[in-house]
Amino acid sequence: MQPCECLRTKEMQVATLVWEGLTNRQIAAIIGTSEQVVKNYLRTTFDKLGVWSRLELALYVARQGGAGWRDTRNLASESALQSDPSDVLPQSG
Repeated sequence: MQPCECLRTKEMQVATLVWEGLTNRQIAAIIGTSEQVVKNYLRTTFDKLGVWSRLELALYVARQGGAGWRDTRNLASESALQSDPSDVLPQSG
């Protein structure tokens, strides 16, 4: 499992907004919460990803594909859930 797969939706949203260069205050306004809650999201995200700063977090998001990294993860999860067992099992024949 990739470290980013451990993140909750809000943590991923906050990480992406940090990558976009927004401040904690701006992020709080966008997601409808307080700056303290944003700081809490960042602290848990830092711990889960093993990064120490907003810069490292932004670089991590950039390496994962920038704004589309959430979509890529969600598509992978959805395709795994929707896969047909016959795609995996060998055909007898």
